[in-house]
Amino acid sequence: MFLVASDHSNDIDVPVAEVTKRAQAFAHLDEAKLGWFHLRAVIVSGVGFFADAYDIFVIGQALPMIYQVYYGPKYISGSYPANIPGLNNTQPIPKTPQNTKVNFNDNYPNGPHMDAWLKASTNWGNMIGQVFFGVLGDKLGRKKMYGIELIIMIVCTIGSALCSSMVNGWSVLVLLSIWRFFLGVGIGGDYPMSAVITSEFANVRYRGMMLAAVFAMQGIGIMVGGIVFISTLAAMRAQIQADYTVLDQVWRIALGFGIVPALAAVYFRLTIPETPRFTVDVVGDTAKADADVAQVLALNNVASVSSSWQGADDATSPKVAVKDNSWADFKGHFGQWKNMKVIIGTAYTWFALDVAWYGLSLNQSTVLNLINFNGPSKVAVNGTKITPPVDIADLFYQIAVGNLIIAFCGTVPGYWFCVSLIEKLGRKPIQYFGFFVITICLTILAVLWDDIKNQQTQFLVVFTIAQFFFQFGPNTTTFIVPGEVFPTRFRSTGHGISAACGKVGAILGIQAVGPYFSENARIVLAVFAVIMATGGAATWLIPETAGKTLEELSGEDSAFETA
Repeated sequence: MFLVASDHSNDIDVPVAEVTKRAQAFAHLDEAKLGWFHLRAVIVSGVGFFADAYDIFVIGQALPMIYQVYYGPKYISGSYPANIPGLNNTQPIPKTPQNTKVNFNDNYPNGPHMDAWLKASTNWGNMIGQVFFGVLGDKLGRKKMYGIELIIMIVCTIGSALCSSMVNGWSVLVLLSIWRFFLGVGIGGDYPMSAVITSEFANVRYRGMMLAAVFAMQGIGIMVGGIVFISTLAAMRAQIQADYTVLDQVWRIALGFGIVPALAAVYFRLTIPETPRFTVDVVGDTAKADADVAQVLALNNVASVSSSWQGADDATSPKVAVKDNSWADFKGHFGQWKNMKVIIGTAYTWFALDVAWYGLSLNQSTVLNLINFNGPSKVAVNGTKITPPVDIADLFYQIAVGNLIIAFCGTVPGYWFCVSLIEKLGRKPIQYFGFFVITICLTILAVLWDDIKNQQTQFLVVFTIAQFFFQFGPNTTTFIVPGEVFPTRFRSTGHGISAACGKVGAILGIQAVGPYFSENARIVLAVFAVIMATGGAATWLIPETAGKTLEELSGEDSAFETA
């Protein structure tokens, strides 16, 4: 049997022995000991995910500050009554942005929906970036696309941090949403690129752990976002107490800090080599792939995470004819139920997850407000309960502390539990159990809402458990599995489509459900619980990937065309 040559002039008929050469090269990768090159791949990809999560979730704490600075003077009016307990004021106290938190949602035209759009604008960009970079990653190669997404993120992070209202034109909110949309395109591109590159360089034994470690950097990014806010608010506390408009500097510093991890990783991403699997299965260059595998194994023994090499692009080397990755071939592959059910499973489980994950995470400050965590308790004045004047600096500091508590106790540990146990327990058991526990937690909050919202400790315990199992559960596994189950020529596209479906869920969670959180928290939590249950059911569609090679999972032992 012989391999069929393609139309390219430098392609040749190659004996079936090339299949053996391919299998041996991949076996060397699959069986390699965990080493320094693996660590480098995880760090370079993980730093990008640190920046991704930081940039996505920092907006949840930044927006209340923006509302306070730009809309406080317009929407805050009236006075606090005299004789407020604890203040002993004999005269009414005028309400100002210095002592009163602005109610943006109730005063701004379509305020809840504007707030939701600002939080979701990045996700709209994510959706486009995931599909765009996913497709091009399969067409042009992982190497050619990797690093471009970070450059987009750096430019748009700077734009977000420096934007302001036009004198006669768009407001700061409109301009910020535009910058964050394009920021989202870059963040979206990071998902398929980092997942696929890490997966294709990994060995079989630790592939899940490596992918989970990359994704776990999201938790570090979320936590650092809280730390940046707390540190900046603490450092500028006296200035904010004297002039609330100093908050305008705080949110800009917090958003701008997002460029730091991106700058740290961009060089290493631009110099990362092409994956041998892409070189063989899409380009058809077995000789170059074999040489690159040898380089990977050599660098695995070099005690440095900065080592790299630029593989030579030998356009004159003979190529083996490979299976096409055209649209027609895509339809032919996924038109088979055995393949279709897998991409339906990866796409829907990610969709279901993100409805609740983003719906809750980007509204975490709202959740904390609903349980009266941020700000003083109401007091009775002349028989009426009112919220007394606040120290605006302390108010935003308390919001940042609340977000950090949830991140530190639930979010970050959940990610790293998943890293340590994913190879022992498998992807599907973790995903099943995660969806189950989250469903139970959200059901408890929905059923007991009227009582538990007044019990801060009990609420935070249940909410933090849910956050833990989001990470030690479907938030991590829905990222990992799409990077493993598709053929090399469709792996980046399949991951991008799955991730984009997740962002459709995020947009629905933020924009279709989020605006009604404050008034209908019980219903929103119940809806999220039902959707989590459907995600658990859809997990049945995906295969268990632990301990299997990428070729076994894709069901394609050869990517070559044969006569």
